[in-house]
Amino acid sequence: MSAASPAARPDGGRLPRLLAGIEPDGSPAGLLAHQRAYGPMPRIPAERLFDEVARSGLRGRGGADFPTARKLQAVASRRNVGAVVVNGSETEPASRKDRLLMATLPHLVLDGAQTAAEAVGAREVIVKLSIDALRPADALERALAERTDRLPVSLVEGAAGYVAGEESAVINYLGGGPAIPRFVPPRPYERGYRNRPTLLQNPETLAQLALIARFGASWFRELGSDADPGTALTTMAGAVAEPGVYEMAFGTPLRDLLVAAGGPTEPIRAVLVGGYFGTWTTWAETATMRLSRADLAEHGAALGSGVLIALGESACGLHESARLARYLADQSAGQCGPCVHGLNAMAESFAALVDGVAHRGERDRLLRWASEIRGRGACHHPNGAIRLITSALDKFGPELERHARERCSAPPADLPGLRPPAGGRRVPR
Repeated sequence: MSAASPAARPDGGRLPRLLAGIEPDGSPAGLLAHQRAYGPMPRIPAERLFDEVARSGLRGRGGADFPTARKLQAVASRRNVGAVVVNGSETEPASRKDRLLMATLPHLVLDGAQTAAEAVGAREVIVKLSIDALRPADALERALAERTDRLPVSLVEGAAGYVAGEESAVINYLGGGPAIPRFVPPRPYERGYRNRPTLLQNPETLAQLALIARFGASWFRELGSDADPGTALTTMAGAVAEPGVYEMAFGTPLRDLLVAAGGPTEPIRAVLVGGYFGTWTTWAETATMRLSRADLAEHGAALGSGVLIALGESACGLHESARLARYLADQSAGQCGPCVHGLNAMAESFAALVDGVAHRGERDRLLRWASEIRGRGACHHPNGAIRLITSALDKFGPELERHARERCSAPPADLPGLRPPAGGRRVPR
């Protein structure tokens, strides 16, 4: 299927794949270096691309895990398709994978965006970045200066708040509104940017698509499993020696991800799987799990934004969860009562439990609020916050009695920094 030369075709059974073209010094790969690593980008008919992506089993890497081929075909089936939007917001504070791709391999992301845009009949490509993503913005601007793409590309910088990366918030912002979610339907593929059907994908998904377009579905499936083909980028953070972004095949034991990140800096107490919207798993559970949807689902977890945060034994899971619950409550878009008032009340209630000053029955009340708030509002922000809180109560709940008897003296964990919301500006090409 590929127009790439045999020398440029990577061994499908080896790693790295996506990250194979990264320069040794971490600088952005120029066009010639990019083509040496991956080969030139072939022009292929839309139906052929849709078929290859469908057979590859590629699913979205932005957190929703939706089949990419179905999304492509849903947009292509509409009339007057407007744009392909590369959602590079990456507003999950612990995630670094999409920024790494855009900062070091901008051509791979742009290859995927242009290929998808031509296949669905889009008129333009828009890359949405958080305003603090300075390295990715610079790398993409340099890459665009080297390219002669058929479709115009715009870089748009915008708010960095947690909900600003939600797909409807991105569409709202591109249309001149605030970067907050809107009620759906309609979804972007139905009516998105400028009220036209819009394909919105995150950078990793489009980079994977660029490789599938070059080398085909069979090559893509040489790693991973039948149920979970290919590879995924994961951001390892917390109590590991070398925090960073790692490309791993699906099916890899999670304990191997910690080894790849230099190993733990202290005994591991628990792992937060999926980022700040994620699920806590104990080390005993994590040590038996693989990077697979089925394994994670057995423990109520999902890969989500591709983040794994290791919590060392010296840290307190309850205190760290209370800090994250407060952050998520503060990140509400402020437009839905169950989220604005409900998450604030839950964060306060959870903090009271953790500090040992809660009233009798506070835990039951907290769980009741969780059931009442879940599924209400314009977006999934309440659901993610509730998942974190209820997971913490499940895994660390037995420690609440000790917190009620004595003050916890555990030091703060070395968790990733939390970014505040910010404004933005449009930078046309």
